[in-house]
Amino acid sequence: MDAYFQTLTAALREAGLFKPCLVLDRDRLDANIALTRQKLAPELALRLVDKSLACLPLLSRIANALGATRFMTFHLPISEAVLKAFPTADLLFGKPMPVEAVRQVLSRRDDAWKRVCWLIDTQARLEQYMVMAETLGCDLRIAFEVDIGLHRGGIAEPAALSQALQRVRQHPLLHCEGIMGYEAHAPHIPNLFGGPEKALAESVAAFQAFIACLASGERQILNTGGSKTALLHGVRTQANEVSIGSAFVLPSDFDTAGLTGFQPAAFIATPVLKVVEAQLPGPAFVGRALQALGRFPRRGCYIYGGKWMAKPVFPEGAREEATLGQSSNQQFMALPDNTKLQPDDFFFLRPTQSEFVLQQFGTIAVFSQGRVVEQWPVLPVG
Repeated sequence: MDAYFQTLTAALREAGLFKPCLVLDRDRLDANIALTRQKLAPELALRLVDKSLACLPLLSRIANALGATRFMTFHLPISEAVLKAFPTADLLFGKPMPVEAVRQVLSRRDDAWKRVCWLIDTQARLEQYMVMAETLGCDLRIAFEVDIGLHRGGIAEPAALSQALQRVRQHPLLHCEGIMGYEAHAPHIPNLFGGPEKALAESVAAFQAFIACLASGERQILNTGGSKTALLHGVRTQANEVSIGSAFVLPSDFDTAGLTGFQPAAFIATPVLKVVEAQLPGPAFVGRALQALGRFPRRGCYIYGGKWMAKPVFPEGAREEATLGQSSNQQFMALPDNTKLQPDDFFFLRPTQSEFVLQQFGTIAVFSQGRVVEQWPVLPVG
C-alpha cells in the first residue's frame, strides 16, 4: 500500500500537480474492464452509465474495449455530449425527466435525440408525454420504470403496466421499447430478512412478471442490474442488457460481493499543508483529557481542500476527525502518532462514489506505468 501511493506521489510531482486532483489508474481500469468482459453473461448487452463515468475519454476507452454502444443517461447536458461523441450510441434515460425539460431539447428538432429512449414512471407522466408528442408532432421512444423491490418509484404492479401499455398502443406517436427495473437494494438486505441472494431472486421474479406484460415488439430494452449486481445476472433473469458504471473505477460504496476482484482505480490526491501536534480550541486540559481517553488524536494534518465524498486511504491510519468537523478549504485529518508525513507530501482519499466526484477537479490525471501520461477533460456538471 505504501509503495503504491509513494509511486503515485512521485508521478504527481513529476507532472507538476501540486493542487487537489482526481487521479485515475489506467492500468487498474483496464484490469477492471477485462474482468467485466470475463464475468458478464454472454447473452447480456452492456449499457454504460454516463453519470458515473462523466468523462468522454473514459467512456470511450471502456466502450471501445467492450464493444458497447448503449448508454444509460441521467442529465441532459451529459446526454447531449454523449450523443455528439458517439454517433451510433443508443441512450436510455435512467430516471424520468420533467416534461418541460424534454420539450426544450426536442423543440430543437435535432435528429440526435431520436436515439434517446425516455423513461416513464407513472400514468400521469405518460399522459404528459403524450400531450407533448402531439404538440410537437414527434415520435417518442419510451420505456417504463418498474419497481422490482427498490421502492424508489416506477410502475408498482404488472396490472398497472398492462394498463399503461394499452394507452401507448393506441397512441400513434409513442412507442414502448421495454422496461427498466433496478435492484440496487439487493446486496444490502440483512440476513435477518433473507439476505442478498433472496432479495435478488425476488427482484428477478418481479422483473419477469413485468416482462410478461410486454408484446414481442416491446422487448427491445429489458434492462436491469447496476454495478453491484449486473455481473450476477444471466439468461434466467430474462433481461437482455445490464447497466454498469461505477464498477470500472470501484469507489468504496461498491465494495460488494458482486464485484470481487475489482480494484479501486480512482483517488483524490491533495497536498498536505501543515502537520501539527493536534490541539482543540479552548482550554488546553480539555484536549489533553480527550487525547488520554483516545477520543482526540495527538497528531494531525491540514490538507489542501476537503469535504469531498471520499475517505482517507493514505497515509495508513489517517482518518477524518469529527470533533473539528469538515472544511472545503483546509480540512483537518487525524494521523497516527508515528506518522512520517511532512508538509508538501500528498494525502490520498478514495471516493465513496464516482458520479459528480470525477467532475469536481476539471480534469482527470491519468496514471499508468508509474507516470501521469494524460489529462482527460470531464463532462459539465451543469
